[in-house]
Amino acid sequence: MWALGCHRQAPAKSDTEVAKYQQAAARIAEANSSGQAAYQRVAALADLFGPRMTGSPALERAISWAHDAFAADGQEGVALEPVVVPLWQRGKESADIVTPAPRKLAVLGLGGSVGTPPGGVTAEVAVVSTFDELAKAGASLRGKIVLFNHPWPAAAPNAAAAYGQSIDYRTDGATRAAAYGAVAALVRSLASASLGAPHTGQMHYGAGPQIPTAALSVEDAELVGRLAARGPVTLHLVLEDGPHGTMTSFNVLGELRGRERPDELVVVGAHLDSWDVGEGAQDDGAGCAIVMESLATLRRLGLRPRRTIRAVLYTSEEEGAQGGKVYAQSHAAELPRHVAAFETDIGAGRPLGFRIDAGPDAVGDLRALIPLLAPLGATGVDTGFAGSDIAALRPAGVPLLGLFADPAHYFDVHHSVADTLEKIDPATLGRDVAAMATMAYVVADRETRWPASPPPPPEKKP
Repeated sequence: MWALGCHRQAPAKSDTEVAKYQQAAARIAEANSSGQAAYQRVAALADLFGPRMTGSPALERAISWAHDAFAADGQEGVALEPVVVPLWQRGKESADIVTPAPRKLAVLGLGGSVGTPPGGVTAEVAVVSTFDELAKAGASLRGKIVLFNHPWPAAAPNAAAAYGQSIDYRTDGATRAAAYGAVAALVRSLASASLGAPHTGQMHYGAGPQIPTAALSVEDAELVGRLAARGPVTLHLVLEDGPHGTMTSFNVLGELRGRERPDELVVVGAHLDSWDVGEGAQDDGAGCAIVMESLATLRRLGLRPRRTIRAVLYTSEEEGAQGGKVYAQSHAAELPRHVAAFETDIGAGRPLGFRIDAGPDAVGDLRALIPLLAPLGATGVDTGFAGSDIAALRPAGVPLLGLFADPAHYFDVHHSVADTLEKIDPATLGRDVAAMATMAYVVADRETRWPASPPPPPEKKP
């Protein structure tokens, strides 16, 4: 996941096309050199609305704000499109060591988790590092709380790849532990650095019993692991969390209409929702700002491409990418006219390039065009997963691209109380805008369009 490499030498036939767009790329970069316009958009999301949990009044106010901001920017086709979203609410939460000595732990329930029985659950903890260790423990786990104390993979090529190698413990840990009779599951927070804050995130239940599950801070997971190595450890866990039906939320759309082929579309997207801790500044307030300012920059500079660029700010990405799925369903009839879809959902680090999920022609063209981003240092191209919100467009053959920003410190704060505005550098955010705006403009403006991507490979069943 996200191991970006350097671009290959561009074919000679591409030199003319790169030269054609160099002036536009330079103008876009200059217009975003300070990054202040994009930064003010993130600041508004963080300061005025704070955490934007799916179903919360804060998210719905942010959706109205984004709609009005697109209109104020002069974008066309500004609209709110309804999406039925799941409601999951966090209640009282606590985790305490009972024996060998009382101690409070830093805990956050995972999104989608069921609650504990009234009064909580008290049980001995069983600490494992991997699913293989879980299987070896087998029947001995019955009646226990399982803690997945899986270390952050330091040998991964970058922090995003490390996250990808660890995420199954958060998403699938509860179901796997329940299969052996565990009464609850805890997971070490997926964090590249920690100062005592737990990191939440979505989990998923499979077939079988549903048990409560939560994340401990890295430090507390390590503590419990050390204590368990000395002898039995008993924990008391309270999670008054759980699902609460559904409600209607909205995706927000705005367009820069194409000058020649307005019915052909290039989508640029990010998600407006966040978890209920921190301010959602990096995840994904920065992405929303990049998308909004990309469209605004092109409009201000008079760079109207051949095709339409449609910005989509999705709702409910964190809780199952509902906004992205409903967009694909609602726009199914026009998906053959989607030339490409871009997403940005990896914070506000310096731009390194793009991840592309598409056929070989599109990959080759992207490698040929990427020298346009050399002044930004964003010439990396890799293939594979491009983003959660645009993933639903893949079966229709839409080429998908994800802006890849340097993730070195993104997972320090991701899904935690530490995801706040002051972690974002305006000038670096401006470079992200320039990378996204430039590549979206070129793909929307060039004479030829990419062919539909081949069908994705079948999902592997466990």
